[in-house]
Amino acid sequence: MMLENLLTTLSDYAYMSLFVTSFLASTILPLGSETLVVLLIQSDFDLVAVVMVSTFGNYLGACTTYYLGFKGRSDIIERYFSISGKQLEKADRWFGKYGPYLLLLTWLPFIGDAITASGGLLKLDFKVFSIYVFIGKFLRYFVISYMALNL
Repeated sequence: MMLENLLTTLSDYAYMSLFVTSFLASTILPLGSETLVVLLIQSDFDLVAVVMVSTFGNYLGACTTYYLGFKGRSDIIERYFSISGKQLEKADRWFGKYGPYLLLLTWLPFIGDAITASGGLLKLDFKVFSIYVFIGKFLRYFVISYMALNL
């Protein structure tokens, strides 16, 4: 009975919940949206909709972190986003070595948010930032969704 109620509530707010979870996972909260993606795919939600909603939510969360970096708010980034100065320095070095291609990896745990924040702190062109980050986020959720179909 309780599981049925949970599934009904999830069904009513599934895409909004997925968007919010994906957004927050890419900003201030150390949580993942993968479990919700898998649950929705296995509950026969539309694959394309799940991938796109989670991608846009996660992308917009990354844009928020980029913006704070762009405005030079490393104090907020370090305090509220659980990104240390050491992580930011490492990401800066990686940008020097790999350039904007590094943005394809913003979905990685522990360093992904630092890459995003560093992109802003380094004042990377927002168009370039957007293209690489969106592609990386899309590929992440596409792979997760595809794998969920085959569980």
